[in-house]
Amino acid sequence: MLTHYFTLALKVLWRRKFFTFISLFGISFTLLVLTVVTAMFDNAFGPGTPEPRLNRTLFVDRAVMYGPHSTWTSSAGFKLLDRYARDLPGVERLSIYEDERTVQSFVGGRKIRSALKRTDDEFWRILDFRFVEGGPFGTEDVKQARFVAVINATTRQRFFEGHPAVGRTLEADGQRFRIVGVVEDVSEARGAPFADIWVPYTTAKTDAYKREIIGGWHAMALARDTALMRGIHDEFNSRLLRVELPDPKGYEAIVAPFETKFENFARNMPTGDRKDPESQVVRLIGALVTIGLLFVLIPTVNLVNINISRIMERASEIGVRKAFGAPARTLVGQFLVENILLTLVGALIGFALSVLALRALRQSGIVAYAEFSLNPRVFAWGILLAIGFGFISGVYPAWRMSRLNPVDALKGGVSR
Repeated sequence: MLTHYFTLALKVLWRRKFFTFISLFGISFTLLVLTVVTAMFDNAFGPGTPEPRLNRTLFVDRAVMYGPHSTWTSSAGFKLLDRYARDLPGVERLSIYEDERTVQSFVGGRKIRSALKRTDDEFWRILDFRFVEGGPFGTEDVKQARFVAVINATTRQRFFEGHPAVGRTLEADGQRFRIVGVVEDVSEARGAPFADIWVPYTTAKTDAYKREIIGGWHAMALARDTALMRGIHDEFNSRLLRVELPDPKGYEAIVAPFETKFENFARNMPTGDRKDPESQVVRLIGALVTIGLLFVLIPTVNLVNINISRIMERASEIGVRKAFGAPARTLVGQFLVENILLTLVGALIGFALSVLALRALRQSGIVAYAEFSLNPRVFAWGILLAIGFGFISGVYPAWRMSRLNPVDALKGGVSR
């Protein structure tokens, strides 16, 4: 029976080329946009190298110090994280690292711009970089403030034209570093792992950062278990109540919660409240769902109208089949199969266009080192969207079909 439905559906769709073209255009364009957006979100928030344990990793990316008349929003300060984030119950590993900064180097008369990030040794134990040469710097390198560096593959190409780099030196930010490792490029959208050059934070030109509550630093905590993440969040928030603020008269509290990457993203969106230490994910999801529904609503309504027109054109055919005893559920099932098949064809076209669009985005360099792709997660979401789109846009027309009166249908009319 199902094979018969598919065969008949293909013939019907091919016979009505105009309706089929309009439907395919709407479906493929809608899924193109949704797939590209999903791929971009997956590139930033999905688990993968070098963040395979995102499900139990928490970050402090923003700090907000506020009072009755003013608010100071920035990255957290090293002193805040070093004093209050250490030894949190439930934390397996903790890393404190600096914002990446753009530094300049000169090689053979060429000026090279690089993103440099100062980190501790725990940074390399929480994250799982793929090394193509050498390895990370370690605890002693940080303690002794050794001028060593890990670079990415693109930096190796820029400085050494792709030749082996371990053991060689490079100049960055007015300092010379000996290279101990080379890793694969990491997408800028990843945030915490991203840089071109990583060096020990103790090689900073001044130790003024050790006295700052606000400014320039982040923390990354790997929880022993996902069940402990809420406790880590709450304990750190309670510790922040004891922070000695630099200007007690101007500022009365500081908010810098440990959050997942997506929670942090939600806090920094217009829907979020940076002064609230609790998660803003519900608001962001609500906003995203609303935008998604509004975006899908128009093509869905258009497809429903096209499907109703297709049904009205086939009124005589439906009337004959009902007159010969075809049950309503058979006709409804046939139409839903036709619509889902049409949607899946549109999805394939949308996927093909998505591959081209993602390749263009990758080559544009808008997001440094981004690898936008249709991985299994993105593909699965696209298929679910396509089937759901086809089912929803086919239910009402199928219901209208089931109400056609055989006599009126044979005359080309519709019963009310």
